[in-house]
Amino acid sequence: MLLCRNGRPGFDTPVQAPIGGAAEGDEPMTSTSTGNATSTIIDADAQAAVRALLDAQVAAHARTDAAGILAPYAEGAARYDLAPPLQQGPGTLVGDLPGVTAWLATFDGPVLIEHRDLVVDATGDLAFARALTRMTATPAGAPQSFSFWFRSTWGLRAIDGSWRIVHEHQSTPFHMDGSFRAATDLEP
Repeated sequence: MLLCRNGRPGFDTPVQAPIGGAAEGDEPMTSTSTGNATSTIIDADAQAAVRALLDAQVAAHARTDAAGILAPYAEGAARYDLAPPLQQGPGTLVGDLPGVTAWLATFDGPVLIEHRDLVVDATGDLAFARALTRMTATPAGAPQSFSFWFRSTWGLRAIDGSWRIVHEHQSTPFHMDGSFRAATDLEP
């Protein structure tokens, strides 16, 4: 992300903000940029809180708890999930409580979510997280489960003292051979 001298995103006199961050178990990263921009310190407590929020959402999937799955989202969050339509919101497949409840009913047992290589960068009231995510579930009436990997990215904001997801993007690559088939057979 490019920051202006005033520390906000923009195009006037940009300086490169730090990318990457401390891996799990590493010390928080401190980075200083040049020019009139201030130092950026990655907040280890915020990183832990964001990880805990994502872990709670994983646990809610395993419990098939629709309200728990939706709990981390801020009101009006931009959600670009795997399921159509292009953006989730009230009245869409997984955009609200009735939608998530109906989606969970299409499975026998839990929906298991695993985040691999989760990276969380957080400073102030903003955080960014990314991971490779695996979903494993058994369709209702099916003899066995399926499992596939996809990409997840979250933008979070601390709102009234709690971290909330304000932007989520999940995607799976597709074959570029003209078939447009989702490449759900990939593994990290």
